[in-house]
Amino acid sequence: MASIENNGRSAHQLKFFSQWGRCLIALGLIFFANIASAQTNADLSSPASLKKLSLEELMDLDVTSVSKQPEPYGQAPAAIQVITGEDIQRSGASSIPEALRLADNLDVAQKGSAGWAISARGFNTDLANKLLVLMDGRSVYTPLYSGVFWDVQDYLLEDIDRIEVISGPGGTLWGANAVNGVINITTKSAKDTQGLYVEGGGGNWLEDFAGVRYGGTLASNVYYRVYGKYFDRSSEVFSNGASASDSWRMGQGGFRIDSEASSKNPLTLQGDFYLGDEKAPGGDTRTGGGNVLGRWSHTFSDDSDMSLQLYYDRTHISVPKPAVVYSGPFAPFSLPAGILRDDLDTYDLDFQDRFHLGQRNSIVWGLGYRFTHDVVGNAPSTEFLPPVLDQNLFSGFVQDEIKLHEKLFLTLGTKLEHNDYTGFEVEPSARLQWNVTPKQMFWGAVSRAVRTPSRIDRDLLEPTGLPTPLPTSLLDGSSNFVSETLIAYELGYRAQLSSKVSTSVSAFYNDYDNIRSFTTNATSLIGGFPITAANNLEGDTYGFEWSGDWQVLDWWRLHGGYDLLEEDIHVKPGKTDFSNGLNETSDPQQQFQIRSSMDLPENLELDSALRWVDTLHDNNGPTQGTVPSYFELDVRIGWHPTKNLEFSIVGQNLLHDQHAEYGFPGATTTEQIERSVYGKVAWRF
Repeated sequence: MASIENNGRSAHQLKFFSQWGRCLIALGLIFFANIASAQTNADLSSPASLKKLSLEELMDLDVTSVSKQPEPYGQAPAAIQVITGEDIQRSGASSIPEALRLADNLDVAQKGSAGWAISARGFNTDLANKLLVLMDGRSVYTPLYSGVFWDVQDYLLEDIDRIEVISGPGGTLWGANAVNGVINITTKSAKDTQGLYVEGGGGNWLEDFAGVRYGGTLASNVYYRVYGKYFDRSSEVFSNGASASDSWRMGQGGFRIDSEASSKNPLTLQGDFYLGDEKAPGGDTRTGGGNVLGRWSHTFSDDSDMSLQLYYDRTHISVPKPAVVYSGPFAPFSLPAGILRDDLDTYDLDFQDRFHLGQRNSIVWGLGYRFTHDVVGNAPSTEFLPPVLDQNLFSGFVQDEIKLHEKLFLTLGTKLEHNDYTGFEVEPSARLQWNVTPKQMFWGAVSRAVRTPSRIDRDLLEPTGLPTPLPTSLLDGSSNFVSETLIAYELGYRAQLSSKVSTSVSAFYNDYDNIRSFTTNATSLIGGFPITAANNLEGDTYGFEWSGDWQVLDWWRLHGGYDLLEEDIHVKPGKTDFSNGLNETSDPQQQFQIRSSMDLPENLELDSALRWVDTLHDNNGPTQGTVPSYFELDVRIGWHPTKNLEFSIVGQNLLHDQHAEYGFPGATTTEQIERSVYGKVAWRF
């Protein structure tokens, strides 16, 4: 897939995925009809994956993202929210970005059929780069811009166990780019996904989709699963009603093997592969890739263990770049259209050890090494120099949780990393936790985090093709670009106020320095070009996040969430920025959501989610524009004629025919997200 010829092969393979997916839907419907007529509710037990957690069970659910060791969610000293597998299933989400709307501490905006902007605590721009995302321990950010290509991050959603979402810095444990948050997606063990699962359906936007997974055993206490899925999503529209021509289809498959032959030495081996095709007016974007991950853990005792993880990840993207025409007073020029390709190979090794030192110290430490081999096929209008780049990342961390009192804990830690761009980076933190009662906890933290340079910051070049002394480029990276830094101050409270009510609130103040800017050349003959990346911005943000759950009745649960974000990002004294400090933020000041989940008679389920998002101020154009605030409503109706058979209808964005969530205003610049409805049938056996 590293060449144009392979683009044709990718399209042929996607066509095969499409044909296979539609056949799978038909076969699934035949199976469903036979099973539905032959089984009753008493025939099969409900799978554990669909178990509805009480609020008490949710607060006791172990999470690992805060301290890299299991601890109850109710006592995790961070602004963390947990999205369970049942939450995803009941929401009607059909993709991981849609499922992330369930986290109140995230800003999730859909940009088009395949595009998403996702961030925490601000900086949710086209090149959002301050959120670290992990999938079963595998980092998925791209060194091209230190962000995430959300269109290619996928699993069979039925196999996701939980998603842990931390808003706030996590650099002490997770390293660079965990500046404003960490998303940790964890799938179920192969042991918990035994048997056959088939799903299929379609609608007006999610035109058709299909998935199948089968789990079995290879030997005693050695479990496996294999899966495949396919979807086809239609185009969105522009505000003038014209089609955005951005339809999206993708096929994905994978496997997982879990060995529990030795209770003290569990082993995991898993992998995924995918092919995608995204339409665009200038041509098709091709995506593809695969990964394989192995993990070995050894348990010494209940409070001491170690793990070793190794993975390889391969990604490919091929993006059409339009022709560039500039008609300036001194130097008119044009560059032809072309294709920008990127092939990235990542090798990652991670070791971690946990033990107790005496009665009061719980220590976690680890070492890591990552090697990336990035090969860019440059387009006439967009280049990365050098086109081939090898990079090494060495890291080590240590964290000590100190028991000061039976109810008071102090956690100190730091991570030390060495990268090829800026050398050594240090990310320390101090965290204090006070367990007032077994059900109530206060916490506070001070942390430092960094966002290290990406290839856009250092190596980007947008040429003009002009001879000197005229500007030879429009936009340049800079070898002088350094890491962005954050000092964060946080306070939080989490409590289960009763068996039916729980709540969490956190407040933060973030102090940023060396934020990315773009500086014009005042002596240039044409329009101040080239524009060069620099670190001329600074500023602060502050706000708070609240969420709460109320079990109104045994069959009815309500969830609410509210976020407030204030931002003040400005140019440093004596410095300049092309957009006057406005290009790095595109965030709502406020947002809230209310979700309702009802278990009705006759095995019916009714789930709804109402969200409101405040106005977005966007500077991705010649003048500052806004995306208006909006309300939206999603509804799902599910029916289980048997415990293993499910029919559901999902309506998304029901309050408007279409609305904008992101982008610079204009008749053909901001895509509108349309109302959509789809049906789904799922069978577990």
